[in-house]
Amino acid sequence: IEPSSTPGQASVEDLGGPTPENYKTDDDSSKLKEPGATLSKVRDVATKNAKPAEPMKAVAKEEVEETIIESTESDEELEIEDIEIEEVEEDVEVPFAVIENVPIFPGCERGNNEKKRKCMSEKIAKFVQRKFNTDLAGDLGLTGRQRISVIFKIDKSGNVTGVRARAPHPRLEKEAQRVINLLPKMQPGKQRGKAVIVPYSLPIIFQVQD
Repeated sequence: IEPSSTPGQASVEDLGGPTPENYKTDDDSSKLKEPGATLSKVRDVATKNAKPAEPMKAVAKEEVEETIIESTESDEELEIEDIEIEEVEEDVEVPFAVIENVPIFPGCERGNNEKKRKCMSEKIAKFVQRKFNTDLAGDLGLTGRQRISVIFKIDKSGNVTGVRARAPHPRLEKEAQRVINLLPKMQPGKQRGKAVIVPYSLPIIFQVQD
């Protein structure tokens, strides 16, 4: 084998293979190689295998219900009769220490507000000392210093109401309530010119002799 004109390659003749002139071709294969014949056969195959197109299904549209909101406003004018509003008086409570006009105990009508306040406290203390039965504690077997806490209210009419007491013994509580309920009627306390309820606290302290 002699080297070919191109390095690294051998010619067909050198290898002893058949030449292009020696190839045989069939008539049928040559027909298939013709472009017109090939396209014709492809069309025939496509026509045979083709399926009729299915009709398009209509898509049903959902019905949407519309809600119409009608206005309730009317052009008619309504006549409103005059409405009477009743004022409800509230039971306002103002502490004795800060009220503008303190309740006035009988005999304490003179002087300014501060003097009336002091006079009232002294009069109530003397009244309780005079009326309270201090011997009751000895009868109950109590000894030493006794303290009774009393709370009551002077209402808008000047009367004493809502008396409550706390003592070492129930009978002392009842005695304190009895005495406070004996207090005379007073002139009611006032705040901004109106009568109000005034809470009042009073400690009753006494010593039981052994």
